[in-house]
Amino acid sequence: MENHKITTLPNGIRIISETLPYVKSFSLGFWFNTGSRDESESLNGVCHFIEHMLFKGTKKRSARKIADDIESLGGYLNAFTSKEHTCFYGRGLAKHIEKTFEVLADMVQNPSFKETEMKKEAGVVIDEMDDIEDSPEELIFDKFESVIFKSNQLGLPIIGTAENLIKFTQKDLFDFIERNYAFGNFYIAASGAVDHDKLVEFTKKYITRDYAKKPVKRKAIKLKKAADLYVNKEIQQAHYLIGKTACGYLDRNKRTKVSLLSHILGEGSSSRLFQSVRERNGIAYQVNSFLNSFLDISTFGVYLATNEKMVIKAVDLVSKEFKKLKEKKVSEKELSKVKEYFKGSIHMGLEGTTNRMIRSAQSMIYYNRIKPISESIEDVDSITRDDIFEIANEMLNEEEMIRVMISPKDLLA
Repeated sequence: MENHKITTLPNGIRIISETLPYVKSFSLGFWFNTGSRDESESLNGVCHFIEHMLFKGTKKRSARKIADDIESLGGYLNAFTSKEHTCFYGRGLAKHIEKTFEVLADMVQNPSFKETEMKKEAGVVIDEMDDIEDSPEELIFDKFESVIFKSNQLGLPIIGTAENLIKFTQKDLFDFIERNYAFGNFYIAASGAVDHDKLVEFTKKYITRDYAKKPVKRKAIKLKKAADLYVNKEIQQAHYLIGKTACGYLDRNKRTKVSLLSHILGEGSSSRLFQSVRERNGIAYQVNSFLNSFLDISTFGVYLATNEKMVIKAVDLVSKEFKKLKEKKVSEKELSKVKEYFKGSIHMGLEGTTNRMIRSAQSMIYYNRIKPISESIEDVDSITRDDIFEIANEMLNEEEMIRVMISPKDLLA
C-alpha cells in the first residue's frame, strides 16, 4: 500500500514523503528541477560542477566536516545530475534524519565555492570526463544525443567540456544558482522511516534562502535533420548505435507502448535481439535496446558492441528483427511474458528506500502528482498486440533513424 503525503508551502517548495513502517532507515532527497538542458553552451557543465562543489564546503563546514557529520552517524551523502534535474540525497537511521536534513540544507544554501577548491575539483571532473572518453559504451550515447538534439540544449553533455570547467568562476556558479535554484523548482522527497509533519517542520526551520523569484522557463525542443556520425578510436571493438526520437513522459500511454516494444526487442536475456545476436549467432557480448526519456521527448534505439569483422552481420540481424516486428504481430504469449518481466522490474526496483524516494520525486516533477504503482501496472496491462504492431511500424523504420559508430574503421557507409 502506498502511503504518500504531499505539502506545498506558500513559498512553492513541495515536500513529498512516503512512510514505510517496516524499515528503520530513510532516504532524503533535495531535488532541483534544473539540469544540463537549462545551460547555455558557454556554461555547459556548470550544473554538474555545482553538484560537485556543494560537497566542497559551506560557510560553516569544510568538505571533511560535511562527510564526518553524516558518516559519524552511520549514514552517507551522494548526488547526481541529469539533463533535467539535480538531486542531493542522504541515507541514514531514522533518529538522524534532522541532522541529515540540516547538512543538506547548509550545502544547498551556503556553498563557499572557494577558488582553490574549484581549481582542484575541475581537475577531478576532467578526470571523470576522460573516463567517459575511455568508455565507448558510455560515450556513444553522449555522441548520439549530441547529434539527434543538435542545436538544442538536450544535446549538451551533462559533464560539460574541459574548456568550460577550467574557466568557470565563482560568479558563474552563484549566478546559475540564483537563476535556477528557486523554491518553485525545489522538491524535498523522503521515503522510509519518516514523519511527514517533521519534514515540513524541518523545511520551515532550515530552508530560509530563496535564490530566484521564479524558475527560469525551459526552452522547447526544436529538432533539426540529423546525420550519421562516425568517431574514430583505436579500440578493440566496434560500438554501434541506431536510434531516433520518441515521445516523452508527457505522452504516458504512447511511451508505455514504446517501452514495451523496447522490452520485446532487446531488454533482458529472453528478448529477441539477445536471442538472435548473442545466443543463436554468438557475435556480440553486448546488445540491447533502450528508451531514455525526458519530459517532452525520448530517445529510442539499439546499441551493440562486437568485433570489427562481425559488425555488418550484427547490424543485419538487428534489421531482420525490426522487419519481423513490423510484419507480424507478437503472440499473446510473448506479450504476456514481456508484461510480467516489465511489472517485475517495477516492483523489484521499489524494494529500496532510495529508489522509492527517486520515483516519488520524479513523479511529482513530471506529472505533478504521485502516480500509483497500480496505475503503472494498469498502463502495462492495457497494451494489446495491435498496439505493439502499430508502434513497431512507427518506430522501427531505419530510414528515419540515425547511426553512430565508434571504432578504428568507418563501417557506416
